[in-house]
Amino acid sequence: MDTLRRSVEQTHDMNMQSPVTVSDPIGVPGIARGSDGRPIIPADPAALYAYAQAIRGTETLLLDLFSKGQLSGTTHTCLGQEFCQMAVVRALRHADDAVLSNHRNHGHFLTYAGDFVGLVAEVMGREAGVCGGRGGSQHMAFRHFHSNGVQAGMTGIAVGLARAREMDGSEGIVAVMIGDGTLGEGLLYESMNLASVWPAPVLFVVEHNGIAQTTETAGTIGGDMLARGAAFGLTTRRVSDADPALWRIAAEAVDEVRATRRPGFLVIDTFRLGPHSKGDDLRTESEIATIRARDPVARLGDSLDSERRAAIDTSVADLIAQVAATAAASSEATDRAFRPSMFPPPTCLSDIAPAPPAPPATTARSVRTALNAAIGELLNDDPRTIVMGEDLHDPYGGAFKVTAGLSQRYAGRVVSTPISEAALTGAAIGLALAGYRPIVEIMFADFLTLCADQIYNHAVKFAGVFPELSVPMVIRTPAGGRRGYGPTHSQSPENIFAAIPGLTVLYGSQRHDNAALLRNAVQHWPYPTLFLEHKLVYGATEDPGRYRPLPAHAKDAGGAAFPTLCRRSATPDAAIVTYGGMVPFVEAAGERLAQEEELDLDILVLALLAPLPRHALIEALFGYDAIVIAEETHSGYGVGAELIACLAESGYRGTIRRVGAPPVPIPSARSLESAVLPGADSVVAAVLDAIAA
Repeated sequence: MDTLRRSVEQTHDMNMQSPVTVSDPIGVPGIARGSDGRPIIPADPAALYAYAQAIRGTETLLLDLFSKGQLSGTTHTCLGQEFCQMAVVRALRHADDAVLSNHRNHGHFLTYAGDFVGLVAEVMGREAGVCGGRGGSQHMAFRHFHSNGVQAGMTGIAVGLARAREMDGSEGIVAVMIGDGTLGEGLLYESMNLASVWPAPVLFVVEHNGIAQTTETAGTIGGDMLARGAAFGLTTRRVSDADPALWRIAAEAVDEVRATRRPGFLVIDTFRLGPHSKGDDLRTESEIATIRARDPVARLGDSLDSERRAAIDTSVADLIAQVAATAAASSEATDRAFRPSMFPPPTCLSDIAPAPPAPPATTARSVRTALNAAIGELLNDDPRTIVMGEDLHDPYGGAFKVTAGLSQRYAGRVVSTPISEAALTGAAIGLALAGYRPIVEIMFADFLTLCADQIYNHAVKFAGVFPELSVPMVIRTPAGGRRGYGPTHSQSPENIFAAIPGLTVLYGSQRHDNAALLRNAVQHWPYPTLFLEHKLVYGATEDPGRYRPLPAHAKDAGGAAFPTLCRRSATPDAAIVTYGGMVPFVEAAGERLAQEEELDLDILVLALLAPLPRHALIEALFGYDAIVIAEETHSGYGVGAELIACLAESGYRGTIRRVGAPPVPIPSARSLESAVLPGADSVVAAVLDAIAA
């Protein structure tokens, strides 16, 4: 034990500051806060033991509260892994250093923030919680600390945050904590590759406890762990949390990433004493006894003078009792911060009103040219704008040439990336959290499903769970068929993504000012946005024709920034609502109906699909006896279905018909594709049927 104690006392950590001479607001013996409010944990055995005991006491308290029915949901304690969770976070002392964690995050959070009451109250669902009870055990945000319960989900975000620090010229780095089970997730490897290619100062920390929920990872993870990091050019290290050199090696890993500005890979071998969550532990008593015998926290405590250890244990017990009482005394989380939508209420619309759109171009231009010009203007006017995607560089300029000419003019800010849609989306989230305005191009909208986890479980959750955060990112992508590209390159997935709470979905047309739509989305809309562009529209000339913006309704978030266009006739027989690539077919159908049937149609062209401008649309459509909704995608469970539901809820009694593709794969042969995708004939038939009903 004396050897163990001497080794810890001799640990050298260049990142550590000396404890400041202030009163002890944390309540852990020997621990004070630095000027940034974070705990300063000295390398001496007593301080390390005391802080680990405080973490362990907190985790034990949470399990006790669960057993008494005072907590709901779940929690994943780090019992037995306290040193593992402390080591890297303790070594991060720069003000810009960030920590991204996972479901087993309590030790990371407490080492970063020192807020014991905030953690316990958060898990209890109390007002005093660090996030007011909104995040619970797995989802927390505090300064540069973020956690999420999806395996590998934070790794791409970590790369984006690290890239932002590099672009800012900061010496800060990012540490992202994963378990060994995460080595089975593909996003991890996309993220490590992206971090290496850029490069980005991010440290991937694998907490290797050898078991997932109940399955030993020896049977689920093939190959060598360190070889995985080395394969991407990451400097790799491995150490046990029972090794007194842990603190030095963790600090060295942090120091190297900071100095080289390149990613690193650190594996820490550890064992958890507690269950995966609450009580799901199937290990035998003998296994637990073996783990308890090597418990590094207890071993370090044994090396201390018995009186000093007893004093520490007493102080920690007093702290935990005070934490429990304070958290319990806090009121239950209320709905005072609750919003019925992740978008702003009507009273806040003025706070995010976009700047007036630029005047229309004096010469005709294609949609592609308009988007290219808008991206160029954004890059020129705002250094926060960064454009990322596959094959964006010149002379190629992207699969549909929207970024042509931009990579040479804005070197380093128009970035061609690996084929890693998930990591790319995650990196954009990290950049947005750091204050940048990323524009991501996904080569085909069909590939958005590869981004779905990052959009659904991460991008929209930050602002939805933590109202003080925003993720102003735009994902651009070409959608739709009619090019013969076949089943996986011709789809219109807006009906899938419009259903994600908090995601803005835009779909321009040749009748819209697409440059203004994109500028407003990038510059003035602080929410994750999907910006769809139909492949056939790229070459069309922008022309508003007789369309005019539909008056925005005060209750519709985004209605003024992303207007619905309307073309009215003197005595309309019906109204058609459409968007994107269906606009030319709807207009052709209108011309045929006017010539062949002497029927006049009003046409409404949406740009904002989600959040649907329901109030403006209801007011505009309520006077028609017949309405047709035309979409290229299959018409079930989509934008049209939502609009019909809104009309029905408002008491509409007219006739409604839908036009859309059948729910089948889109074939490649042009003859078959034309038979599947709706066209002017489908629209004409639907209008005649609606009027005759």
